[in-house]
Amino acid sequence: MPSFLATPPGGQPVTSQANNIITNDGFFPDLDVIAMRDAIRLDGTVTDARLIAATVDAIIFVNDQVKELKASAIGAGHSSMAAIPAAQVNRQSVLIAHYLRAVYCTAKADLIERYKDYDTTATSLDDKKLVGFLANGPDEERRNAAWAISKLMGRHQVTVELI
Repeated sequence: MPSFLATPPGGQPVTSQANNIITNDGFFPDLDVIAMRDAIRLDGTVTDARLIAATVDAIIFVNDQVKELKASAIGAGHSSMAAIPAAQVNRQSVLIAHYLRAVYCTAKADLIERYKDYDTTATSLDDKKLVGFLANGPDEERRNAAWAISKLMGRHQVTVELI
């Protein structure tokens, strides 16, 4: 009988080395699905196909949001985001760190919205993992993505609360 579990025995997600990189447009960095899984705390509950689809949508969205940055950088002679002079943290451009955060958070928000129909009562170990995955709501993830995009574009963050 076929299994409907995305996590095989042993708990490791199913990911092929050959398809763990999502190529970007050449200016923005490619994304490693395995690194993304670790960064946003995903286990095998979310299949590779769903993660890749959400990530591609997130890349398209974020690339559109920062297209002025790309045009300005290319106009200044920088062929990629990595070539733009920027501060470095952990041997990585802060621009790339903000870009990845924007994509990761946008993709996670999309995934959370799609997994809302699961039972999140934490009646089993797998449900407890899912509750942990859903702990940050999609609004919080979208806020984090918006802040990362603002930082990329050199804009200030603003938080507004209606009274």
